Amino acid sequence: MNRIIFAMVFLFTTASVAPTQTTDSDAEHRKWIVRVLEATGTIKPGMTREDLLKVFTTEGGISTRFQRTYVYKNCPYIKVRVAFEAAENPDDGLTEKPEDRITKISAPFLAYIVVD
Repeated sequence: MNRIIFAMVFLFTTASVAPTQTTDSDAEHRKWIVRVLEATGTIKPGMTREDLLKVFTTEGGISTRFQRTYVYKNCPYIKVRVAFEAAENPDDGLTEKPEDRITKISAPFLAYIVVD
């Protein structure tokens, strides 16, 4: 009986600390994610909407000039939420201007595509 218990404990212990096997495909996926994080991380508060649009594109859904969700150009499932300050005409909440300044940008997140 003690041998069976020892064998079971040994199997569970070695299985939980055994290194996970990775494939070349897994390594490529990780490299791609690092590139995505680097690219999305280049956009900071103080930059313009025009700067943002070099990395991201607009997504459907409800938005205003002052707040919108954007999707990464290379994968529409990777998104950020961005808040803006109007470069001019702050009473106009609809007309997005390339010169509008980013005041806040979320961390990248994953979500399904929104279609209008």
